[in-house]
Amino acid sequence: MSGFRIVFMGTPEFACPTLRLLMERGENVIAVVTQPDRPKGRGQKEEPPPVKRVALQHGIPLFQPVKVRTPESVERIRALAPDLIVVVAFGQILPQSLLDIPSRGCINVHSSLLPRYRGAAPLNWCIINGESETGVTTMMMDAGLDTGDILLMKRTPIDPDEDARALHDRMSLLGAEALMETLELLKAGKLSPQKQDDALTCYAPLLKKETGEIDWHKSPREIKNLVRGVTPWPGASTRLNGLLLKLFRVSTAQGSGVAGSVLAADKEGIEVACGGGSVIIQELQLEGKKRLTAREFLAGYPLSSGLRLGKEFA
Repeated sequence: MSGFRIVFMGTPEFACPTLRLLMERGENVIAVVTQPDRPKGRGQKEEPPPVKRVALQHGIPLFQPVKVRTPESVERIRALAPDLIVVVAFGQILPQSLLDIPSRGCINVHSSLLPRYRGAAPLNWCIINGESETGVTTMMMDAGLDTGDILLMKRTPIDPDEDARALHDRMSLLGAEALMETLELLKAGKLSPQKQDDALTCYAPLLKKETGEIDWHKSPREIKNLVRGVTPWPGASTRLNGLLLKLFRVSTAQGSGVAGSVLAADKEGIEVACGGGSVIIQELQLEGKKRLTAREFLAGYPLSSGLRLGKEFA
C-alpha cells in the first residue's frame, strides 16, 4: 500500500482492471471521477460507464462532471486534497489547473509505447498499421496530448490474427500491472522520468464509422489489418447488393481479379480480389442478420463468382 490519497479518473472497460487492482492492494482511492451516464442501445436507455459500476461495488465516492475543466469541477477535485491523480482512458483533456492540484502529480496509463501513437485510439491504429509489438506506458501528465515524461513501459507482441477486442483485454491487464509497478517506484523514490522524443511520434485519431470502410484496392495484408483493428467497433464493412456487410475475420490469399470481385464462395470461405492478391472472408454479418461463419452465410445466401462488393456497386 502506497499511502497516497488517490483520485482515480477513468471511464471505459479498459480502465476497470487498474481500479480493481488499486482496491485489491488496499490503496487509498478517495474518489472516482468518470464521465456522465450516457444513452445506449436501441432504447437509448441511460447506462453508467463501466468505471462507475466498479466504484459503486467498492463504495467509492463518485463525481461525474460533464466537463472536468470548468472552475467548479476543478475546485471540487481540489477540495479532495489528493496526493496523486491516476488517469486511465478518462476521455477528456485535463486543464493545467487540475494537473497542478496533486503534490505527486498526475500519472496516466496510455495504451501504446510512447511517443508512438499519441491520441484517442492507439490500440486500434497499431493493429491497422500492421505493428508486431505494442505495450503500455505510464507517464507524468502535462498539458499536451500524451506528451508527458515517460515513467515506465511494458511491451507485448501482437499476434498476427489478434483483433482489437482481444488486444484490448490483454492491454487493460498490462496497464494495471504497469501502474502498480509505477506506484512502487514512486513510493521508493526511484522513478526516473524520461522526456519523449517528439520526432518519433505518430497520431492515433479517434475512430469513426467510415474508418472501417474497406477499400478493395488495398493489399490483402492492409485489409486484414483493418478488419482486426476495427473489431468490434466500428467494424470493417463493405456493401453487398446495396446492403451493409460487416467482416469480422479474414485471411490473406494470392488470388487475382478485379478489386472487390468474388473469386470463389465455398465452405472454405468467400474469396474476394483486392490489390495484389485476395482475402478470404471467414466470418461476416449482413445487414439485419446474425453474425455467421462464411459457410453458414452461404447456406442461405449463395454468391456467384464475379459479383462485386463495395458501395460503388450498391
